[in-house]
Amino acid sequence: MSVKISIFQSLMFLFNRFILRRYRNPKPKYQKGPSFLLLSDLSRDTLIFNLEGALLKSDSLFPYFMLVAFEAGGVMRSFILFILYPLISLMSHEMGVKVMVFVSFFGIKKDGLRAGRAVLPKYFLEDVGLEMFKVLRKAGKRIGVSDDLPQVMIEGFLKDYLETEVVVGREMKVVGGYYIGIMEDKTKHDLDFDELVRKERLNTGHVIGITSFNTSLHRYLVSQFCQEIYFVKKSDKRNWQTLPRNQYPKPLIFHDGRLAIKPTLMNALVLFMWGPFAVAAAAARLFVSLCIPYSFSIPILGFSGCRLTVEIDDVSSQKLNSSQRKGCLFACNHRTLLDPLYIGFALKTQNITTVTYSLSRVSELLAPIKTVRLTRDRVSDGKAMKKLLSEGDLVVCPEGTTCREPHLLRFSPLFTEISDRIIPVAVTSPATFFYGTTASGLKAFDPLFFLMDPYPTYTVQFLDPVSGVSCQDPDGKLKFEVANHVQGVIGKALDFECTNLTRKDKYLILAGNNGVVKKN
Repeated sequence: MSVKISIFQSLMFLFNRFILRRYRNPKPKYQKGPSFLLLSDLSRDTLIFNLEGALLKSDSLFPYFMLVAFEAGGVMRSFILFILYPLISLMSHEMGVKVMVFVSFFGIKKDGLRAGRAVLPKYFLEDVGLEMFKVLRKAGKRIGVSDDLPQVMIEGFLKDYLETEVVVGREMKVVGGYYIGIMEDKTKHDLDFDELVRKERLNTGHVIGITSFNTSLHRYLVSQFCQEIYFVKKSDKRNWQTLPRNQYPKPLIFHDGRLAIKPTLMNALVLFMWGPFAVAAAAARLFVSLCIPYSFSIPILGFSGCRLTVEIDDVSSQKLNSSQRKGCLFACNHRTLLDPLYIGFALKTQNITTVTYSLSRVSELLAPIKTVRLTRDRVSDGKAMKKLLSEGDLVVCPEGTTCREPHLLRFSPLFTEISDRIIPVAVTSPATFFYGTTASGLKAFDPLFFLMDPYPTYTVQFLDPVSGVSCQDPDGKLKFEVANHVQGVIGKALDFECTNLTRKDKYLILAGNNGVVKKN
């Protein structure tokens, strides 16, 4: 009798193991590439994709860890990561990632790390394949997974810019509020992912996985019995186009960080080779700007690599060259702290004043032109600006903060009430190696980083004057119209897009504060 029961239990086990389970979870359908999905309706499907294996064109994770090391840890930390990379390349993939994580994150304060939201999205977006992006846009729900990158590095990019509903990355261990450079055990990461896929399988009923052959994601997709699994090969990535800027789901207007180029291995080598010369060049250029009169400093700076292009419209040229010209009000868009200085270079005069809302004390002391700090009180600031204008030329930046991308922030209308004649000035300053602006770093170093570029370049364009509203705005509406008009004129001249975003929006996104700068 006991033998019959044992045989019966064995048959039931085999039936449940190989027949019922196969019926409930049919074997997934494997495909070589996801291009077929472009022709399918995925609006009711959940799409699980691997970030580094199926979305990014590049296979190397080194540039992204280099960005974290440089922006969060400084030059020495990034240099250590750079010199260790030959050794890292000889390690296994998993061990190499662990070393890069340790060097990049060890000792970094958790609350102070904003590279994932303020720095990395720009470089991730520039590495997204257009073909894969189109597939993601068709899905009803998207789940982004990374086998190697920490959650803190990818969550901001995937959620804010690619509208990914769920992000599963590796969690970092924290002790006393500081990262210790070690990721949570991969088994825990896999279990969390398994649980997530199981829930999605129950909720939607149809889950599609997209991964690559060299990632471990496909093993877990198989374990959860996805209906379809698509594999991306390296040859597919080589044929992908880069996602154009005009197709970004969310415009990239604000980003932070000092590096203006993606620090690939070769770019990092060039940066570290240029570094000593960059410091010497910046110091020499700064000395010339501060200590030598404009008539001599302009040709010397030009010989050192600085470039300045000046364009003047006919009406502005007549007004600027008039012998009876008094103080002029120049309203310019804001690219770097050196905007007023380069306008002075273009006018070949140091008798020029600029007003600021928040400027570091070091920058105020080093400025070769007069700078006046405003109080954010409309009445007192207006009186102060009128007095300064009566003494000479005055430069204002109505945006209130810098913007790196081809966008103009909202223009504050205070400048329209100061003078009856306003000269709009359109300025551009492309960056080669370093950005001369920062939201979360030390602003005192902004001019130095700008001057550390091999060829610091500025283009200054004086546009036709615009009438102000100093005496003819009884209902207070005309000043906003004039401010918007000046913004539109500058935007048209530069082919920039005008927005209603403000200084507060920028600093809340990039630095998590309202933009008040410490007097350092």
